[in-house]
Amino acid sequence: MCLDHKIACCCGKAAASFNLRDEAMPVEIIRGLYCPECSSGLALDASSMIADNGWVIDYDMEIARFIASSRLPRHGMTPEFLFDEGYCTWKGVYPGDVEDSATEKAELLKLCSEDRQKYVLEFRKWAIGRMARLAQAGWRKAREA
Repeated sequence: MCLDHKIACCCGKAAASFNLRDEAMPVEIIRGLYCPECSSGLALDASSMIADNGWVIDYDMEIARFIASSRLPRHGMTPEFLFDEGYCTWKGVYPGDVEDSATEKAELLKLCSEDRQKYVLEFRKWAIGRMARLAQAGWRKAREA
């Protein structure tokens, strides 16, 4: 089961929902979240932080390593591993992605009742184009796809 864990950034102007793969890690491994506004001027500590298109997640690596010692490969416990392997990552491709894509899909769904074949073609075109746009915009998870 996947739960939605929404966390406000340090300045309080934005928030992000997180997915914790298999709930193997507790949400408490997030020590801090910084939106593009509150991350400006932040000194990035590569041993505990990961940056993604202006957003920064600061992980409590001590908790992560402790939890991992009984569940996950400990030697590879890095911020990149936590984020890229889905153990503590955005819900979706970027913060707000789930809401944004639902709005975009709702618009496309209107085509379904009119012309199903056109809907399928447009949906496919939208999905491929969307990931290309997100990758070009610099979102880490879009680049991986």
